[in-house]
Amino acid sequence: MRLLSIIIVGLFFGIAGVFAQELNLATFNVRNDNNSSDSVRGDGWKVRYPVIADLIRFHEFDVFGTQEALLHQLEDLKENLPGYAYVGKGRDDGKQAGEYSAIFYDTRKFKALEHGDFWLSEQTGFPNKGWDAALPRICSWVKLELLENGKTLYFFNVHFDHVGVVARSESAKLIIRKVKELAGGHTAVLTGDFNVDQHSPSYAELTGTPIMKDAFDIAEVKYATNGTFNSFNPNSKTESRIDHIFVTPDFEVIKYGVLTDTYRSKLQDQDEAYTSSNFPKEVSLKDYRARTPSDHFPVMVKVVMP
Repeated sequence: MRLLSIIIVGLFFGIAGVFAQELNLATFNVRNDNNSSDSVRGDGWKVRYPVIADLIRFHEFDVFGTQEALLHQLEDLKENLPGYAYVGKGRDDGKQAGEYSAIFYDTRKFKALEHGDFWLSEQTGFPNKGWDAALPRICSWVKLELLENGKTLYFFNVHFDHVGVVARSESAKLIIRKVKELAGGHTAVLTGDFNVDQHSPSYAELTGTPIMKDAFDIAEVKYATNGTFNSFNPNSKTESRIDHIFVTPDFEVIKYGVLTDTYRSKLQDQDEAYTSSNFPKEVSLKDYRARTPSDHFPVMVKVVMP
């Protein structure tokens, strides 16, 4: 009888392992390549994107939404992320012009079944500015199939306007309608730079329905020592989270993290090493500048897919 119980328990956990699927989902505003001011400060795209690619590989993002990237930036990331593909369109012409809200996914785990785009506007089917927005804004989405078990999920990614208060409020309502329309009652994820923090009325529009939950609120473990915008200053501090990950209630969120990773760049004329008796003589320390890979920190969650 004891042997039978062990076998039954083993089968139970084996079956549970088949049906439970852990995924790392993320959102990352990678900052547009403006070819001028960022480079002058030492925060140019050519310096940053190898760090961004390494960060993504190290943290093992399975699916992640990007904001602000231009076509050549997406291609740079794709080249440095073997095994990843992306979907999305440029917001300016619905083809390749302007910033994207592209979604990357690991092709070793997923197959894209369907994908599409719509604009945050009264007219969602073509490039245009909605309400009081300063710029055209686009949402990209994809339906992904897990190669391991055939399960599917919808993934939406967006970048709300940075000026239009009405546009942000109406965009939040539109996004919820589109999630219901396109995904129905299906498992879904919404990521993005929403340009509103957790105290905003527009944020309440997103969380005030039973459709989506903020992953931060339901995570078992939270690692968020800072907010999500840093303005390329690693010493800045904010409590505002303007980059969010929302999930349908059928997800279990194991971990939530604002990834405050930094890297170092050499200072001019600072080649002298520190001398100290407090560490071994083999250790050489020099003055370098701490930098952030983007003016936003990425947000990552580890979830169990239902």
